[in-house]
Amino acid sequence: MLETSKPPSVPKIAIVTDSTSDLSPEMIKEFGIEIIPLHVVYKDREYLDGINISPDEVYNNMEIEVPTTSLPSPSEISTVFNRLRDAKVTHVLSMHISSGLSATYETIFQVAQEYKEMIIEVVDSKALSMGLGFPVLEAARQLQESNNFQGVVNVAKTVSQHTKLYFVLSTLEYLKRGGRIGYVSGTIGELLNIKPIISVNSEGKYITTAKVRGRDQSLKKLYDILIESTQGGSFNVAIVHGGAEQEARILWQKARELPNINELLFNQISPVMGVHTGPGLVGVIISPVLLPQS
Repeated sequence: MLETSKPPSVPKIAIVTDSTSDLSPEMIKEFGIEIIPLHVVYKDREYLDGINISPDEVYNNMEIEVPTTSLPSPSEISTVFNRLRDAKVTHVLSMHISSGLSATYETIFQVAQEYKEMIIEVVDSKALSMGLGFPVLEAARQLQESNNFQGVVNVAKTVSQHTKLYFVLSTLEYLKRGGRIGYVSGTIGELLNIKPIISVNSEGKYITTAKVRGRDQSLKKLYDILIESTQGGSFNVAIVHGGAEQEARILWQKARELPNINELLFNQISPVMGVHTGPGLVGVIISPVLLPQS
């Protein structure tokens, strides 16, 4: 009698990201995405990003104390991977905030090496906010279409490479204070009310893409960039804010009138990011809609 070979086992795939991805609770629940929170740290207390502290609590307390932030501990990361292993997950896409802005990616990469029984692909998004959220979201949608791990990873990486983010701040003080200023220079400019339009480069560090005078002009420039960046094709767009809901909502309303926008989201940035930007952030994240992967 001929031996029949065992059918190949079906992979069980999970998607992990961190709290700086700015995905809404509804999206996280719908797609079963695992979130590893960063930490907001005060002198006498510590919070889990977006879990037991809100962005507004951070902003409202800033005149009393500006907190610091820290990355997830190895034990917190292990808790998530242990839970996935116990649930018989075989493959994990773990995509995180830019290594140019945080050591989160590096720490998760190191912890992942200990899990030989799972295939864990740890990906550096070189971005943050919905610059990370959109690739994770599209990977989750791809997973619903096809249980193909390499296809899921490829979608995440491709969307990440093509997603652009731009934001303006009320002040550069908090970026400087947190050591996240990157290649953005603005000390003299701030005296002249020059507002940089900030983006991230291929290293995942902050850069200045344009300079304008005054808050109103900086918000107008964001809208101009949105128009220019959504020509020819279909795009998913997120308007994000940190303690600047009214201004961001006006930009969102204008964006609703533009052609070529497939999905338009409105998000508040996570408390951890708010620590480094201060109140007054308005941003646009633009992600092209890619053809479905086979």
